[in-house]
Amino acid sequence: MIRHPVSIYINWAAYDELSDNVELTEELAMRQLEELLRLRRLGVRFDYYLMDAFWYARDGGYRTWRKPHWPNGPDAWLERCLSNGVLPGLWVSGNTTHSHDPVPAWRDSLDAGGWGCCMFSGGFLNHFLESLRLWYARGVRLFKFDFMHFGAATPALERSMLPSEIRAHNMAALIAGLKQLRADCPDLMLLGYNGFEEPIKIGESYYPPQSNTSLPIRKVLDTKWLEVFDAMYCGDPRPADVPAARFWRAKDVYSDHMVRVYELNGYPLARIDNSGFMIGTTGTCYYRKTAAWKGMLLLSLARGGWANTYYGNLDLLSGADAVWFAKAQSLFLPLQAFGQSMTFGALPGTAQPYGFLNLGRNRALITVVNPAQAVLEVELPALPPEIGNERRILFCDAGFVPSLDRRHVRLGPEQMAVIGAGAYAAPEHELGTQEDVVIPSDIRRVQADFVQAGDRAITTTLQAPERAGLRIVFRQTDARGIAKRTTGGSPPNGISLGKLLTVSAHQAGREIALDIEYDKAIWSGLSWAVAEAPANRLQAGAPMTIHCETKEGDAVTLTGDVFAVRYDS
Repeated sequence: MIRHPVSIYINWAAYDELSDNVELTEELAMRQLEELLRLRRLGVRFDYYLMDAFWYARDGGYRTWRKPHWPNGPDAWLERCLSNGVLPGLWVSGNTTHSHDPVPAWRDSLDAGGWGCCMFSGGFLNHFLESLRLWYARGVRLFKFDFMHFGAATPALERSMLPSEIRAHNMAALIAGLKQLRADCPDLMLLGYNGFEEPIKIGESYYPPQSNTSLPIRKVLDTKWLEVFDAMYCGDPRPADVPAARFWRAKDVYSDHMVRVYELNGYPLARIDNSGFMIGTTGTCYYRKTAAWKGMLLLSLARGGWANTYYGNLDLLSGADAVWFAKAQSLFLPLQAFGQSMTFGALPGTAQPYGFLNLGRNRALITVVNPAQAVLEVELPALPPEIGNERRILFCDAGFVPSLDRRHVRLGPEQMAVIGAGAYAAPEHELGTQEDVVIPSDIRRVQADFVQAGDRAITTTLQAPERAGLRIVFRQTDARGIAKRTTGGSPPNGISLGKLLTVSAHQAGREIALDIEYDKAIWSGLSWAVAEAPANRLQAGAPMTIHCETKEGDAVTLTGDVFAVRYDS
């Protein structure tokens, strides 16, 4: 089982065959391996390179590679990894076939739909585990299990067993099989991804627990998986149901929240793979490239998981970026290994301040996020006496200048900061400012009484403020008060959210151009919209009308808020 923090590169997001149409090829995979080696020469730590989804031939039982994408199989990739001290890893789609023609050994395990394989009857599980052993013999040391289907059973078993019995038998069979695999392959690492979690039932509706950050906290993941998996992931990065003018901060809040959900399910932080770092040029990460990547990296490290996963296009990082990346790792990884990482503050999904504390013997890092639409003073956790009283802000978003004393930090709306304490409260540990995330220097709520304007819209009229712009926040919830996500589908053909959740403003007979960051094709959907009207586009003191509208087909409740915001010139 995992004994210390490791760094894992996963090449998903450099390609994307689910929410985009960029295919995995040997050329692409090898190019990213060369980029990994380039970054490693500059100090970035990578222990593993995991080949993500769709490397395999669908009719090969995980023993052959897809052609023509891999004309010569994986030999060159495996050899290049191993000769450079990089441990290879492979993604597997668990007990789902993704094929209408599975290998003969799987066929007596198939369910009625031919999609899932029973793991306690027929030949599937033994053949599957033997496939993993064969790759282990080739040097593979990491497997990522995804899209598990614990309800799979043969038609005969479906007639004679309860669904709960089928699920329990499948879980027991997989756990027993993986225990034996680990005994046979002692240095193997296993990651669990989709399919292990259970839905949350509210009334008569079921909600996937990773889909939404406004759901009540429930037991959604069995701690038995800790017996066989080194880490369990807590959800693909997506925007939280906490509105954010700085769109990428909403994605940070999502991963922060899901880590807390899994922690409250009994999972130690070290065993949670937050999967929060994803740069890239594909739809899975909304074409973010490297936008706001520094804050994303720091939060992924601060969450305390020992399976540190990094997704996407490594070619997007420059030499200077690599040096910064390595410095961030050098600060956080020793504290992760010390084993004293913890959370503090509110649940991130409540839009109140929270953070992560990483302790060392005479040093600490405190990473704080204020997701609220307000300037707030955040109480910092108490530290052991041996760390002392020295504190220093090592990193923060641009714009609002945080203030700090020994027990409190003052942050602007949606702002994050990393604070060094003790030996880390020294100038040489500073990480600078995230210049592509700019936080208002001042924000205050404006009285705005929204009224219904038809079934799918709300509107309000107010006076434009003096020497300030306006931030407009628009939310939608379902009948149970749960955030309702709207999506227009995945890129490249999906409809962007700026056309589905719309905000408009008019003053003196003219439409005011609004700044928005959420106008993207978002595969996971969005339950809110935030738009800003800069001060120089407004006529101070004159009335203006704000209109918010949704194209969501289901019944929703709409709410709105307006804030006056100022930015330092």
